[in-house]
Amino acid sequence: MPLLEQIDSTCIKLPLLSTSKEDVLQELVSLVHEAGLIEETGPVVQALEEREALCSTGLGGGIAIPHAKPMNLSDVIIALGISPEGIDFEALDGLPSTIFFLILAPPDQPGLHGQALAEIAGASQSPDFVANLVAARSAEEVISLLRA
Repeated sequence: MPLLEQIDSTCIKLPLLSTSKEDVLQELVSLVHEAGLIEETGPVVQALEEREALCSTGLGGGIAIPHAKPMNLSDVIIALGISPEGIDFEALDGLPSTIFFLILAPPDQPGLHGQALAEIAGASQSPDFVANLVAARSAEEVISLLRA
C-alpha cells in the first residue's frame, strides 16, 4: 500500500493556524504527538529545524515537505497540513507554500523515507491534485483525494 494512503485523519490539519515556517513545524509535530505517534515534540522539532537549516524543503508549486529522521521511530509517520492563504517556507520558486507534508522516518530505514518523498513529489506534479487538496474542507475529503 502506498504510504500516502496510510495517513490517518488524526494527522491531517486544515486549516493550519501557523503563519511562519517555525510555527508550521511545531504545529505539525504537535499534531503527530496528539495522535500518540511520538512521545516528545522537542527533539523532533529540533531535527526538522536542523534539516531546514541545510536547505529549505519548500519545493515550490505550493508544496513543502519538511522531513527528518529522529531517533526512536519504528515506522514512517506522515502528517499533512494545509494553509489556503499560504506561508512563506522559503520555497525554491519564492512563492508561499500551501500544502505541508511532514515526514518522520526511522534513521535505520532510509528506503521508507525515500519512498515517502518520491510518492509526495510524484503526486504534487499534478496541479489539479494540489488545487483539490487546498480546496478540501475536511480531513476525510483529504483522505479520499489521497486514496483516489
